[in-house]
Amino acid sequence: MNDTLKNHATLAEKFNRDIPRVDWHDKTLWFVREKRDKAANQIPDWEKLRETASQIKNNVLSNLHDYLVEFENNAQQNGITVHWASTPKEHNEIVHRIIQQHGVEHIVKSKSMLTEECGLNEYLEHQGIEVVDTDLGERIVQLAGEPPSHIVLPCIHWKKEEIGELFHQHLGTPKGNADPQFLTSAARAHLREHFLHSKVAITGVNFAVAETGEFVVCTNEGNADLGVQLADVHIACMGIEKIIPQRKHLGIFLRLLARSATGQPITTYSSHFQKPRAGQEMHIVLVDNGRSERLGSEDFRNALKCIRCGACFNTCPVYRRSGGHSYHTAVAGPIGSILAPALDMEKNADLPFASTLCGSCTNVCPVKIDIHDQLYKWRQVLVKNGHVTRGKKFSMMSMRFLLSHSSLYNFSGTLGRWVMRNLPSLVNNKFNPWYKQREMPQAPAQSFRSWYLKNKQHGK
Repeated sequence: MNDTLKNHATLAEKFNRDIPRVDWHDKTLWFVREKRDKAANQIPDWEKLRETASQIKNNVLSNLHDYLVEFENNAQQNGITVHWASTPKEHNEIVHRIIQQHGVEHIVKSKSMLTEECGLNEYLEHQGIEVVDTDLGERIVQLAGEPPSHIVLPCIHWKKEEIGELFHQHLGTPKGNADPQFLTSAARAHLREHFLHSKVAITGVNFAVAETGEFVVCTNEGNADLGVQLADVHIACMGIEKIIPQRKHLGIFLRLLARSATGQPITTYSSHFQKPRAGQEMHIVLVDNGRSERLGSEDFRNALKCIRCGACFNTCPVYRRSGGHSYHTAVAGPIGSILAPALDMEKNADLPFASTLCGSCTNVCPVKIDIHDQLYKWRQVLVKNGHVTRGKKFSMMSMRFLLSHSSLYNFSGTLGRWVMRNLPSLVNNKFNPWYKQREMPQAPAQSFRSWYLKNKQHGK
């Protein structure tokens, strides 16, 4: 069973103690969701783009082996060294071995959710290698000793005043200075020294093109480009599902990615890497980590279509009001809640239940992943495998019994309405989870069934 101190409900409750932060977090992310809607509505063929991207990804998943082999062959012909890793441990060991070969103890890294998934930073630090995350948001949470709380907006849970204090402690900026422009300049000066002295740079991969053997990295800060151009060795880390068949398909995904993520027409930097420059080494590490197994699951294979835009985070009412760290996994939010159980069912059994199943995540997904359906299916799998608490199991069995007996269900409704009207203290108390965060609704005069039968007889 899950450690109760690390499950979503407990961590979300901790986050919710700071009500002003929760409200600010909620409104900020909804603002990003609204930007996404405006950007999408400016394209007449938005739904056609989504459908096309979804079908391309379906094709990739059905022919993944062939596309990976094609990519490997073309990448090698371009002078890129290709490595394969089946587990996070293998991935980390490969990256470490490359670094060791060059006698390096200090590296820079641009944003990469795969390296978060594999725990690369912690692994390298245990080997005596300093890793500096160069994305501003990633650097903020790294200095704070935290993981990212969002796959696109890593420090969305931090306020500028808190960042000012963090920079005062670690970068020596003046105490009390929380001006975003000043703090950004201070971070730029701080990171510049690391860029100039690092011989190895690590990046993630947004898309890899089987046809050409190239890969594309999308950023808004240019940190990936700067790190790679100044380094002697470029290591790119990529999940095997990031393949797309042809270069012409990039136009579809690039139009969807930035609009879905932040409401931008396109990311500021969409950098293509096809071959190392003269005197440089370029490596790419292709990681499985359970993806092949998931590929064989009819119910859950579509999760591999994800392009890591974060749109499902920004729209999710649960994520917005519980915070990214409540998901206790590298990829939080709705998409993380269907990816994480496949990696460790027992550890992440609580996450598929952290959802209202409203379907908003599915509605905004640029590649049409059936996220809310998978959340529901994961719940069934987890219950069947015994990965729920006794209390939840008992309550679900009770509800199944209640909903299977109409007369008992009708009586319970009548009793409940009477109690809410005449003995409100029985439900308006701390033992009722609903009442902890909201007022109980006013009891209706009659049930829907009674209303329906009455109006049906009158022909309404």
